[in-house]
Amino acid sequence: MTGRRRKPGRMGPFIEGYRDWLASRGYTSATVINMLAMASVLGRWLDSHDLAPADLDRAAISEFRGAMRAGGRRYVPGARGLDPLLDYLKHVGVLDVSAVPTTLVETLVERYRAWLVADRGLADATVERYVKLARTFLSRCGREVESLTGGDIVAFLLAEAQRLSVGSVQGRVAELRSLLKFLYLQGLTPRSLATVVPPVAGWRDTGVPKAIRTEDAHRLLASCDRGDPIGIRDYAILMLVTRLGLRSAEVAHLEFDDI
Repeated sequence: MTGRRRKPGRMGPFIEGYRDWLASRGYTSATVINMLAMASVLGRWLDSHDLAPADLDRAAISEFRGAMRAGGRRYVPGARGLDPLLDYLKHVGVLDVSAVPTTLVETLVERYRAWLVADRGLADATVERYVKLARTFLSRCGREVESLTGGDIVAFLLAEAQRLSVGSVQGRVAELRSLLKFLYLQGLTPRSLATVVPPVAGWRDTGVPKAIRTEDAHRLLASCDRGDPIGIRDYAILMLVTRLGLRSAEVAHLEFDDI
């Protein structure tokens, strides 16, 4: 880097490691560039206040954000905007874990991990893969989970489709559906967003996929004859698919103890 304005200040020794850490968690190149730029801004602020990265805590982060607003910056990170950087600094042992409480993302990810193990009974390797996707998605979406939208989900998958094979994106779809089902079952989202996740059929360059419309789902449910045992069965299956986001294989393997 050239020019004083772009120097990372006291974050300098950590920039390259932070870059690799972000990339390993699936952040896009553009997102990594923006997050490194913010780390550099923070590093220069630390320099001007004679503070070290080890001095960062919630009070310091709040003061930094206030200084950015007072300085008229167009973009000021939200309360969670610097969580990935704080997580990295804890990861490399710069920050005392007790000084900066576990971030909201990490707290939620650990709850999800416990659910995958206890409720889903998944193998360790599968759990790690699902958890990695959850951490990447929740960190990248940059908003509280209760305000997630279908647009957030589709945008994330489109970004993944630009850099991954169709087979890999299909894996992301399954992992994301699992996370969204967890969020709904835990009462963290007002409705199941798993139904918004589109199927993958080689849509790398096909634009934004369409989810089934609400009125179409209602018509499909209304078509079931609930005066007939088969119609009752079909209605129950469709309710599980449309309301809880379960896949056909998951419905087929349901047992009474799961209800």
